[in-house]
Amino acid sequence: MCALTLCFMYISLTNGTFDLSAKDVLRTLLRINPAKDHDLVIFDFRLPRIVLGALVGFGLGIAGAVLQGITRNSLADPGILGIHAAAGAFVVLYMFFAAGTMKTPDWFAVLSMPMFGFVGGLVAVVLLYIFARQNGEFNPQQLILVGIALASGFGAITLFVSLKMDPQNFEMAAVWLAGSVYSANWRQVLSTLPWLVILIPVIWRRAAVLDLMQLHEVSVKGLGVAVGRERQILLLCCVGLVSACVSVSGSIGFVGLIAPHIARRLIGNSYKYIVPLCGMIGMLMVVIGDFIGKTVFAPAQLPVGIVISIIGVPYFILLLFKTRTK
Repeated sequence: MCALTLCFMYISLTNGTFDLSAKDVLRTLLRINPAKDHDLVIFDFRLPRIVLGALVGFGLGIAGAVLQGITRNSLADPGILGIHAAAGAFVVLYMFFAAGTMKTPDWFAVLSMPMFGFVGGLVAVVLLYIFARQNGEFNPQQLILVGIALASGFGAITLFVSLKMDPQNFEMAAVWLAGSVYSANWRQVLSTLPWLVILIPVIWRRAAVLDLMQLHEVSVKGLGVAVGRERQILLLCCVGLVSACVSVSGSIGFVGLIAPHIARRLIGNSYKYIVPLCGMIGMLMVVIGDFIGKTVFAPAQLPVGIVISIIGVPYFILLLFKTRTK
C-alpha cells in the first residue's frame, strides 16, 4: 500500500495541465537550480493538494474502521452515521458567520474550522447515543436508520445556510461540500496534521480493546473492559479525525466504509493491523480519486468526493444486500 500510494503520488505530481519530468521534480525538491514555474506548480499547487488528500484519506479510513468496530456494524461509516454531515454543517455555519460579520485572519479561520467541525460531530454522536441505543447497547439496524436521518437533517441545514451566502461564498461552499482538495494549501495541512498525530496513536493503542468489542457486550464486561469509557474515548477520537478532515476537504464519503472491508479481506480481523492498513487504503483511495478527477475530465476538475462516490454507492448497495440476506 505504501508503494502504491507513493507511485500514484509521483504520477499525480508529474502529470496535469503542466507536465513535469522526474528530473524536473527531483531538481525542484532538492533545490538544484530550481525554476520559478516548477516551484509554483509543485510547492503551491500540486504538493499541498497531494499531501492534504493523503492525510484526509488516512484519517477517514481509520475513523471508519473504528466506527465499525465499536458498533459491530459492517455498514457503519462517518458519512452514513451523519458525523460527516454534522461536522460539515457546523463548518458551513462558521464560514457563513465569519464571512458575514467577523473579520478573522486567514490563518485563524483555517485553524479554528476543525474545532467547529468537532462540535458538530459531537452533536451527531450525542443524537446517535440518544436514539440508536436499546438497553445500553447500539442496535445495528436502528443505528443506520438514525444516521441516515441525521445526515439528511444536517444536510438540509447546510443547504439552507449555503443558500443564504453571497454568490462568491456559495460557490466556494458548494465545491467544498462536494468533497474537494482543489484549493489545498500548507496552512490546511498544518491544521489537520496535529489531530492525526495525537488521535491515531490513541486509537492504535486500543487495538486490543477493539478486538474484544467484537464479542457480545456482556462478554467484554466479563473480561474486565470498561466498555462505556473505552467506547466514548474511541468515539471522541473518531469525531476529532472526521472533523479535522471535513474542515479542509468537505464531505468525502465512502472512504471509511470501503477501506475496512478491503483491509479485512487482506489481513483478517486483528485491529492492530486493520487500523494502519485502513489508513493506507483510505490514503490511496483519495490520492487516486483526486488524480482521476483532475485529469480524466480536464480542463474541468471533478471533486474527489464525487469520484469516490461513483465507486462507493454501488459498493454500499452490494453490502446492504449481503447484510440483509444473512
